[in-house]
Amino acid sequence: MNPFAYTRAASADDAVNGIAAKPRAKFLGGGTNLVDLMKMGVEAPETLIDINRLPLAQIEQLPNGGGVRIGAMVRNSDLAEHALIKSSYPVLSEALLSGASPQLRNMATVGGNLLQRTRCYYFYDPAFPACNKRNPGSGCGAINGYNRIHAILGQSDQCIATNPSDMCVALAALDAVVRVRGPKGEREIPFADFHRLPGDTANIDTNLAPDELITAVDLPAIPFAARSHYLKVRDRASYAFALVSVAAALDLDSSQQIKAARVALGGVAHKPWRARKAEEELTGKTADELTFRAAAEAELAAARGYKHNIFKIELAKRAITQALSTVAAVS
Repeated sequence: MNPFAYTRAASADDAVNGIAAKPRAKFLGGGTNLVDLMKMGVEAPETLIDINRLPLAQIEQLPNGGGVRIGAMVRNSDLAEHALIKSSYPVLSEALLSGASPQLRNMATVGGNLLQRTRCYYFYDPAFPACNKRNPGSGCGAINGYNRIHAILGQSDQCIATNPSDMCVALAALDAVVRVRGPKGEREIPFADFHRLPGDTANIDTNLAPDELITAVDLPAIPFAARSHYLKVRDRASYAFALVSVAAALDLDSSQQIKAARVALGGVAHKPWRARKAEEELTGKTADELTFRAAAEAELAAARGYKHNIFKIELAKRAITQALSTVAAVS
């Protein structure tokens, strides 16, 4: 690990001003991803700005039934077990509980989870020279290498890595909004616009400016989000990234007709993948396995696999069908 300076921010403005003055600085929350990358030599910030004492760890209901605001420093374990989240947004609680280990969830923060680097083993190991995320212009070693965990949707010739977050898949399905503060003030970023697909700039994961601080995430009031589920398919029962995951919610009438649907996928793209085609296919149809499979087929029609991950296409279709079937059976 390279040497670095350390400071502690006394306020959100102090944190923003500190990072604006030091372009090679990084914010330090739980550190569960950043510190790993520093140890591997992938990240080498000159300064760490500790934001753990900022008053950003509240979970509160917004006025007039407007949803829920989650502070950026809320720990993943606290968010997963919060009564309001478990009752109104179970998909988010389930996603959080499926991620990492209890010890890491106790440290990891909401803001840090949002900023996890989209990555693969080629990115993590500087011994592999070809990684456009780590060294733009060097190529993508995964395309012709071992690519079992890699993307099947939205990828480019520059990068086929996948976003590892479970929490973010649920937030994508819930149409969350990310609140940030920078030198020019505060702004809101719709969740669909927060993360980026690789395109020609695989080294840039999000649309957050380098001098901006995430302060909170807002969940809109979605009554049918109480009928939701998170399904994660992985190689091990715990502490493993998703091969494919699905966050799903359905609004059903008394005759099992689908009035609205929310579906997002993880483990398949450079960013949490909102399954818009599946949602369109579901709306107005009867909630049954044939409908769910048709929606999955529509969403995966444009998928493209590689030598070692072609199985993910069928796996994603089955996962979507299973997740929706689970949601439809919830009373």
